[in-house]
Amino acid sequence: MNFIISGKNFEITEALRNRVEKKLGKLDKFFDPDTDVYVRMSVEKNRHIVEVTIPFNGVVLRAEESSDDMYSSIDSVIDVLEGQIRRNKTRLKKKMYDGSIKTGSVKGGAIRAEYLEQLENLGDDEEEREFKVVKTKKFPIKPMTVDEAILQMNLLGHEFFVFSNAETEEVNVVYKRRDGNYGLIEPEY
Repeated sequence: MNFIISGKNFEITEALRNRVEKKLGKLDKFFDPDTDVYVRMSVEKNRHIVEVTIPFNGVVLRAEESSDDMYSSIDSVIDVLEGQIRRNKTRLKKKMYDGSIKTGSVKGGAIRAEYLEQLENLGDDEEEREFKVVKTKKFPIKPMTVDEAILQMNLLGHEFFVFSNAETEEVNVVYKRRDGNYGLIEPEY
């Protein structure tokens, strides 16, 4: 696995880098050696935040954890990632069988062919839930700026808002982040 480690508001020590590589190295059994793993560590006030993103063949494995200690945050984020793999093992296996995830050929994130066996060996201590759509909602999408979309989202009291970006003429999503700021999701083709 290729570790791309970055820090915000503090210097990453060699000990922290080693801890990340050792802990995340446990997941290398699931991925090809050339899989990129993006780790972002930051400090905001007294919170030590670790974000891990592992893109592979159109699927993204992502977790973010924070605590008052960076080492604890690293340990927690590994537990979350392992839980995500465990909870979604059946869906990932189905995607591999139906061909929507291709094994072994995509640089920067191919799943190992032995991945199926590794998923079989994972415990079933967490029951996998089916995805169930309980409500469908349709609404007209009106072209607006990002600022207008954020205002509309806040007026509705929602955590996200889908809109047509007046500048790009594409469908975008604005969302409220845990840190109180806002994020924008744009399509990439």
